[in-house]
Amino acid sequence: MANADSVSQLYSDSFGNFCVARAQTLSLTSTGNAVLSIPILNGGLTAGGAVANSGSVIIRRITIQNPSANISAANIAVTISPTGNVATANAVTANTVLSNLTVVGTWQDIAIANNFASNTAVSGNSTQALYINVNTAVANATFDIRVYGDVVTF
Repeated sequence: MANADSVSQLYSDSFGNFCVARAQTLSLTSTGNAVLSIPILNGGLTAGGAVANSGSVIIRRITIQNPSANISAANIAVTISPTGNVATANAVTANTVLSNLTVVGTWQDIAIANNFASNTAVSGNSTQALYINVNTAVANATFDIRVYGDVVTF
């Protein structure tokens, strides 16, 4: 008979479409680059000095969920750099208006930018966190974020 604990003994790199980063009750009150940061694998990606030994993840989907109020006017982008430049290879997502998030209990997936959607993994050598750049703020409002993907290596 198989051990009932066998699945929990596997690491996240044994499964596809794993939650690689998450944060709850993030505030949309302030605008600017890298206003919010989300550690990848709870800070588990290491900067090993090179892409080959730093751990990496493939980002497949980003879901914004559980708004505390109507945040449909908010505009955000997700990058791998705190500088927030979405016109470069740092952009995980383009600037996105959260138009679907009108009431509590709603959610919206954000499209992954071409460079990360096709063939580029996020390496721990580049960053150990994702950064949310708030372009249009919404006062007194929060949301949760989940980033799903595949763990390539730790």
